[in-house]
Amino acid sequence: MSFTEQIAELEKAKAKIVQAEAKLASDRVSALAKLPRDYGYTSLNEFIKALKAAAGKAGKTKKAKKGAKTPKAAKAPKAPKAGKRTRAKITPEIKQQVIAAVQAGSSGAKIAKDFGISLPSVQNIKKEAGLVKARSAAAPEAPSAS
Repeated sequence: MSFTEQIAELEKAKAKIVQAEAKLASDRVSALAKLPRDYGYTSLNEFIKALKAAAGKAGKTKKAKKGAKTPKAAKAPKAPKAGKRTRAKITPEIKQQVIAAVQAGSSGAKIAKDFGISLPSVQNIKKEAGLVKARSAAAPEAPSAS
């Protein structure tokens, strides 16, 4: 079987699946619409009231005495807090290594991860070393098309 034949067969199978899903959805809607009649109710509203009543009886516990406090729902336990963050100590040696890594062409994010410091710290070291171009005050002029 050729590649194009396999693709055509796959497309036919996908179309069959779409048709089967549509039929299933249609059948489900029909079955749900018949439920009130199947259970002897003349209207949908009567059926819904009966469902609510049945669900209410199954889900309720004994009625609390007047004035008694109702128990509160149990709260989910809080996730344990992460330990207090400690600031990375940026020594002159680390600064030199960061500068060397920048000059070698490593990205700021990779450098920050490798040395365990933040990306803004890497940027600050780059500025301090003069490796970042300063922004100009005015926008550069576009060349005129004459």
